[in-house]
Amino acid sequence: MSRVVSFSTDNEFANNLDKLVIKSGYQNRSRFIRDASLYFADLKQRGEINNIPDNEIIEGHLIIYYQHQHGVENKLMEIRHSKVLEINSYNHSSLKHSHTCVDIIQGMGTAEKFREVIEKLQNTPNVNKISFVSAPLREEGCC
Repeated sequence: MSRVVSFSTDNEFANNLDKLVIKSGYQNRSRFIRDASLYFADLKQRGEINNIPDNEIIEGHLIIYYQHQHGVENKLMEIRHSKVLEINSYNHSSLKHSHTCVDIIQGMGTAEKFREVIEKLQNTPNVNKISFVSAPLREEGCC
């Protein structure tokens, strides 16, 4: 069941809204506003991982881009088997166009432990980029 929700905004924003929707890859203004609202609310409630209290349990994905050199794989294996984080899923891919490897670790743990893992990987030679994508906050849902 859907419901119409309206809001007021200034003319400049209203005139540019459809451009924002299209540039963001959406074909539906309502879905864009819904997703933007949920993302913004999650960000305001929890903030970036650096601002989440140490002992708060979080879930999400670590995305690690790296080159196969200097023991990166050993560090990743240590993390997967260390029990620092509860790892639910692990995926490795080789990206052809950017000539890099990417590992995606889906896990759960405290914000402090996620930050420790990120810091450990950031200080590993040939790790090019690390991103953390937190799962959205929900009080109920399908799973």
